[in-house]
Amino acid sequence: MFLCQECFDSEPRIISERSKDDLTICSNLDARHTFDANKCLAFMVRSPCVNYSKVRPLSVLCYLDLCRHEIRSSCERKDSCHFAHSVIEVKTWRVQRDTGISPDEIVKVSAKYNEKQEKLSSKQKGNKEVWVNQKEEEEAQVEGGWKSLNMEMKMACAQCWRDGRISEPDKALKYCTAKARHLWTKDRWILLVMSERSKWVQVRPLPHNKNPPLQYYMCSQILEKRKCNTGNCTFAHSQEEKEMWMYMKNNDLRDMQQIYDIWLTSNTHHRQADGAMLAQPATEEKYIVMPTDYAEPVSGYYCRLCSRHSNSERQWQQHISTEKHKDRVFSCEGEDEALTWSYRFPGRCFEICPKLDGGCPDGVSCDYAHSPEELQEWTERRDFLRQTLAKARKDMLIMPDEVNFGKYNFLLQG
Repeated sequence: MFLCQECFDSEPRIISERSKDDLTICSNLDARHTFDANKCLAFMVRSPCVNYSKVRPLSVLCYLDLCRHEIRSSCERKDSCHFAHSVIEVKTWRVQRDTGISPDEIVKVSAKYNEKQEKLSSKQKGNKEVWVNQKEEEEAQVEGGWKSLNMEMKMACAQCWRDGRISEPDKALKYCTAKARHLWTKDRWILLVMSERSKWVQVRPLPHNKNPPLQYYMCSQILEKRKCNTGNCTFAHSQEEKEMWMYMKNNDLRDMQQIYDIWLTSNTHHRQADGAMLAQPATEEKYIVMPTDYAEPVSGYYCRLCSRHSNSERQWQQHISTEKHKDRVFSCEGEDEALTWSYRFPGRCFEICPKLDGGCPDGVSCDYAHSPEELQEWTERRDFLRQTLAKARKDMLIMPDEVNFGKYNFLLQG
């Protein structure tokens, strides 16, 4: 897609496309930049959250390699740097060099490819999604033949869901598929169902009652103010939750583990079907596949770390002040190339442990480094975090007067 480069490079970042009302300007009504003179090629990527990546024009001076300064912290040369500033950019440059394709052609090819994928996805939707609405399905037989429920559902990682992401389990059912790899245990997964508005909605476990009611009702607080202050509310918080609770009650499914077993049986069946489809040779016309994934365009302040849009400056300031956002600033989550570390998170003492020769009794909880290599990495990590904070302040991803960063405070002092 094409975005307004002036808005994209602003601090904080603003995502604006060509205005639909006036094709000569961008959609940012506060700036109204001339779009054609300032447009830049960009990709919207999900990995798993939405992120925007700008691609600068390819020239004979460009090197098809990543800029080491940009990966470590930030490149001071910015757009004048001849090295790629993201994985997306270096891949796109290589495609342009090998094929001679122009940015306009890339946008057309990507849009055409995306349109074809959407049509293909809609055709295969019945085979890929988990629908609990057929009496003859294998998972229904496992549970003894339960009545149909026309509802799409999936199991997801509870911790990722709280962070605004949806992560399913890996093939071994040991961890979720997110980068954090949270443990996949009964107390760490939740049930999600698809609402009529095509959004995933959480369904809580069925309320424990010796005498279940004949009918479950919607929570009055949810209906009135869309927020419930009751700690353990036994009323449904969505129409989908109400329907699922009624289904569980009528089919004697009192435990969420039973729903999980049904989902697991059906999901295993469909994964095998998907594998069979992938094994078939493709006969369709081949296109240049660009590393992108489209979604609905949204204008406004955009946080690349949290993949969140803010409609106003006040909303933006509230967002960057949250603990979740500040933690992502230092974890580098959402960046193209998050650094990986070999040793423990740094302790408070940047020295070799004096008890190391005799065997340190504190083990991994020791505040001292347990090898010269670990001490060297701690120093590099401290410098990296300080550079990250400086860059975040410059990009207005952190409030200028913010000083509380939790577990990172002792590393950022001095």
